[in-house]
Amino acid sequence: MVALSEVTASNERISSTLPPGLVAVFVGGTSGVGEYTVKKLAKYVPKPKVYIIGRSQEAADRIVDECRQLNPGGTFEFIKADVSLLKSVDDVCRQLKSKETQINILFQSQGSMGFARTTPEGLPLASCLIMHSRLRFILNLLPLLQNASSLRRVISVQAATCEGPIDLNNIPGQGFPLRKWRDQVASVQSLLLGEAVRRAPSVSFVHTVPGLVKSSIARDAEGLGMSILIGISRLVLEPLLQTPSLECGERHLFLATSAMYVPGQDSATAAGVSLEGPLSTARGSDGQTGSGMYSVDNKGESASHKVETLLAKFRKDGTAEKVWDYIMRDFKRITGTEVAA
Repeated sequence: MVALSEVTASNERISSTLPPGLVAVFVGGTSGVGEYTVKKLAKYVPKPKVYIIGRSQEAADRIVDECRQLNPGGTFEFIKADVSLLKSVDDVCRQLKSKETQINILFQSQGSMGFARTTPEGLPLASCLIMHSRLRFILNLLPLLQNASSLRRVISVQAATCEGPIDLNNIPGQGFPLRKWRDQVASVQSLLLGEAVRRAPSVSFVHTVPGLVKSSIARDAEGLGMSILIGISRLVLEPLLQTPSLECGERHLFLATSAMYVPGQDSATAAGVSLEGPLSTARGSDGQTGSGMYSVDNKGESASHKVETLLAKFRKDGTAEKVWDYIMRDFKRITGTEVAA
């Protein structure tokens, strides 16, 4: 476990370690983990340039105002978009490319519990936001991430360390019980990030799990059973197990900036905040230290050897390739391309 005191100490070293003016993109940044993290970034990073992407103008106005008070020298801009739509994702990425030549942090936490809903583009909403939307942002913005002169990192907030079996006949997990869906989608996310790091080894990728945190992810939930489950969680589990918002923000900023999670190549340039005390480079999801793609729990620890073995099996038996091809087919069907022009 990475102690919260070590996390905070690392974040306090950002201003003396990383250059001012870091460019960060927060997708799903108008509530929950994204909101908590962007506020911590505003607190610690000198003169950042931050783009917050989401649906709620009201929430964004509040967050941007708070960030400007925390960091008057920073720039904070909201881009309103429905990122469940791939064509909307492409539009947002074109806007970002017109404004920036490099990106240091791509932080994605978009999600939904609308398991019965389908997007206008024909994709299951809940899985689309994690599989399709996030990978589309990554592939579209990889050139800007690779072009960054210092920190280069992608954070995907989902269910890291919970990776489980994958049913290739139902990759979105439609109709699955919640835990089975979570474990499958976690595996898919880690496999997609694993392929992304193979294509861009000078960028580091971190798949995280925040634990129980206060957020608006349940706003799209439907059905009596789901309502009961959410109610039990809020009444029984959250008071006992919930991660406080301030700690959640500190820990996710640490994941986004610490040299614990270095890229597999060019780590000297893009490592992040230097390690001190008991901290050391993390073990990647392939079992190798500092390999560039990390599946970490809510205390910053790498996934178990059991998870590493499972992911290795998926890479060896062709499951990883089949998952990637499945997403690419949807990209081509909906947008005509694997990557937006």
